Amino acid sequence: MKSYSLLIPAALGLLALAACGSVTTDPTYGDKAHDDLYKNGSLISDNGGWNIFGGSDKKTAENTQGIGVNGFLWRASLDTISFMPIASADPFGGVILTDWYSAPDAPGERTKLNVFIRDRELTANGVKVTIFRQTKDAKGVWEDAPVASTTAGSLENAILTRARQIRMAQKQFN
Repeated sequence: MKSYSLLIPAALGLLALAACGSVTTDPTYGDKAHDDLYKNGSLISDNGGWNIFGGSDKKTAENTQGIGVNGFLWRASLDTISFMPIASADPFGGVILTDWYSAPDAPGERTKLNVFIRDRELTANGVKVTIFRQTKDAKGVWEDAPVASTTAGSLENAILTRARQIRMAQKQFN
């Protein structure tokens, strides 16, 4: 009796596999009128399957780029502050940190910049610059000094202008 109890599920499994051989594909697959039913070849979900770890399997122009922020703003930021030593640059997070820089004509003053690229689009709010300034006192100790309120805005505008120039130059070659 025990040998027959294993034989029945095995026979049902073979029968199910044999039935799969007669399944045909939908002849309309690939037809533009029916593509919305078969997005990326799946009826299960709209992106071709489920990702159990979260996220999306779709490859878009945004997430296949080499950097995680707007490329024009990134290059324009690096171009604009190229005279300063870069301490850290994270193209995926959109953060550029400079080291202290003293201009040759003002050795008693130094500045440092933090540039944050906050958007994937080329927008006016896409870049934020924070400026730190220090001056040397009579004893040779560096002390924090105020920065003019318009300086950061002027630097942000210079970056945006350069980003637009890079974008226009790229459009001319495409």
